[in-house]
Amino acid sequence: MLQAVLNGSRPEDAHPALPVLARELARDARAVARLGISAVHVHPREPRPDAQETLDPVHVGDAVAAIRAAVPGMEIGVTTGRWIEPDPGKRIEAVLAWGHLGVGKPDVCSVNVHEKGWVDVCRAAASVGIGVELGVWTSGDAVTLRSHGVPRGTARVLAESTVSDPQTSVAEAVRIMRALGAELRVPVLLHGEEDGAWPVLEYALRMGIDTRVGFEDVLVRPDGWLATGNDDLVRAALAIRV
Repeated sequence: MLQAVLNGSRPEDAHPALPVLARELARDARAVARLGISAVHVHPREPRPDAQETLDPVHVGDAVAAIRAAVPGMEIGVTTGRWIEPDPGKRIEAVLAWGHLGVGKPDVCSVNVHEKGWVDVCRAAASVGIGVELGVWTSGDAVTLRSHGVPRGTARVLAESTVSDPQTSVAEAVRIMRALGAELRVPVLLHGEEDGAWPVLEYALRMGIDTRVGFEDVLVRPDGWLATGNDDLVRAALAIRV
């Protein structure tokens, strides 16, 4: 699987084509769907001028519903990041509220294993029928997950090499994968970020591991040129032959 990650936590001025509002996310989702992408991950925002990331059910529901209307059948994931809402209790309240959004209900949400309250957030998501993507950023996170066990409702593990150095990003990805072990009973999606994004993506393709691409992870194509949009990054990823 190649997932498209459309915006992430980037500020609005990070790229002229960065999708922020619900209609912009829907536009980009439609564009990558034409290339065969069936899953997107987005970070819903408040309205402009602030356009800050939010877990507010109103704005999450608007973003998800807009994407679903544009691309019926697309898997739509959102974040539950601690940097958006530090209070685990409020994150849980938000996730529970998402379960009542109808067409605006996300299919999956990402939950980072290193964040306080992650087990309870996973439990809340499962209770309202939202799948979980478990964010594992380090080999230590992988050990934590193995010790606890994969929570009910987990759709996949996101193995994230956060080392941006292209010379060492793949080595870090390998360390995380080894720490996860071979006993996981859910798929793993492996990806990098910034200068490490393309080396890790190529490694994932070579090893037959699910991966992802989009403005959340990288703004430039493998040739170093600034991408024109999320669809441009997806085309570049699909053109890689390993």
